[in-house]
Amino acid sequence: MEDRNNLPYFFLGIGVGLAVGMLFAPKSGEETRAMIKERADGSRDFLKQKSGEFRERAGDFVERGREAVTRQREQVAAAVDAGRQAYRDAHGNYSTESEGV
Repeated sequence: MEDRNNLPYFFLGIGVGLAVGMLFAPKSGEETRAMIKERADGSRDFLKQKSGEFRERAGDFVERGREAVTRQREQVAAAVDAGRQAYRDAHGNYSTESEGV
């Protein structure tokens, strides 16, 4: 089966459901609008809270990544220095001009 983007159909279904629900709502139009506004406000607050939490977690992940990269960089630099020192020890102590590194 071919993968398709069903997101537009999802939103169409939500729209049709809202329209039918409003037409057959047992409450008056004013009460229904107030209820919808209240729920929308609650949803907005919920989304703000969750997006703040997501940003905080993403910031933590970025910071951990930076720390890991810094540690790796330091380890690589230490390994390179150790390799240079081992080369110098094995081949004699040459001046930096003849080292070529």
